[in-house]
Amino acid sequence: MANTPYPESYYAASANAVPPRPALEDDVETDVCVIGAGYTGLSSALFLLENGFKVTVLEAAKVGFGASGRNGGQIVNSYSRDIDVIERSVGPRQAQLLGQMAFEGGRIIRERVAKYNIQCDLKDGGVFAAITAKQMGHLESQKHLWERFGHTQLELMDQRRIRDVVACDQYVGGMLDMSGGHIHPLNLALGEAAAVELLGGVIYEQSPAVRIERGANPVVHTPQGKVRAKFIIVAGNAYLGNLVPELAAKSMPCGTQVITTEPLGDALAKSLLPQDYCVEDCNYLLDYYRLSGDKRLIFGGGVVYGARDPANIEAIIRPKMLKAFPQLKDVKIDYAWTGNFLLTLSRLPQVGRLGDNIYYSQGCSGHGVTYTHLAGKVLAEALRGQAERFDAFADLPHYPFPGGQLLRTPFAALGAWYYGLRDKFGY
Repeated sequence: MANTPYPESYYAASANAVPPRPALEDDVETDVCVIGAGYTGLSSALFLLENGFKVTVLEAAKVGFGASGRNGGQIVNSYSRDIDVIERSVGPRQAQLLGQMAFEGGRIIRERVAKYNIQCDLKDGGVFAAITAKQMGHLESQKHLWERFGHTQLELMDQRRIRDVVACDQYVGGMLDMSGGHIHPLNLALGEAAAVELLGGVIYEQSPAVRIERGANPVVHTPQGKVRAKFIIVAGNAYLGNLVPELAAKSMPCGTQVITTEPLGDALAKSLLPQDYCVEDCNYLLDYYRLSGDKRLIFGGGVVYGARDPANIEAIIRPKMLKAFPQLKDVKIDYAWTGNFLLTLSRLPQVGRLGDNIYYSQGCSGHGVTYTHLAGKVLAEALRGQAERFDAFADLPHYPFPGGQLLRTPFAALGAWYYGLRDKFGY
């Protein structure tokens, strides 16, 4: 049987030690079978276990192998499309409910870290950096929007003020969200997995779900075993493949690239980001960066539609890093990797139920760290019969990509090219 290791990332190299987990080689019974040990699956499992369910988690590779263990590590509130866009699409009542949930994911992460003593370098504070006056105007509107929904930990920053928090001269201003922040993403996933097991949940690694036998008592098949369950939660996101064909038709895996420098030392690291906040710019194809716990700069950006792995990640991302921080021109890059996230046409998450007992959440569209933790709570609520918040997501309209699976990648890439031009020329 194949043994899939973690990619050669900084996160894998600095991961906390964990015990090996077995592959499923038997037939087991459970209340809920969760497919995928990333944030969505682990968050669902934890909330279900805390409410008395028996839970079994199947992971095709290792805990946090996908986007949960490869992302930029930034705690960013709301969704990839903000609440005003949702309101125009579905009306004020549904938008009100979704808006109330838009800032809950970050709170869930902090609660998990505190409750289960998860060592993941949690730091508070995230910056949205404006490159143009138009972007700054958008941040002003965003602050008013978020405050309408009770989110008040925000500060608008002019050009002088933003230079106090990030040593980059390309920004005209920004917004600081003190309920944002950053974490070591793989260690967060590993800590949540340990909490799942502490509560009696079982996680099988190297155990891909290869077939779901649907029906009143569904069965998930793996290469060497199967899980009989009352409910199934499908939480594979960009790494689900074609296990559930009706989900694959309305989403597309996309790759993003990340590099990590050698350790910078305290003085240089503090000169770049004095308060140790994380930063993302306001471009459509945005760049994002932060310091690691051992004072490296982790810098990411770019999108590869269709989730191909670029031949030279450093060649793509290092110029972006040097544009922001030319003072790092002689700094060595120690790690470079890519990871996939799942894009939807609306850029809003897809949540729903297949039949009576198969639930799913997917398509975070680049805003997954906070949303997935909320999704786990919402899915667990639905399995307990409290479906109002689940229905608010499930009722969002979703559409297949134009041209079907064959043409979705070129159409999406064309759209990204268009918005990239808008970023470049400041529109």
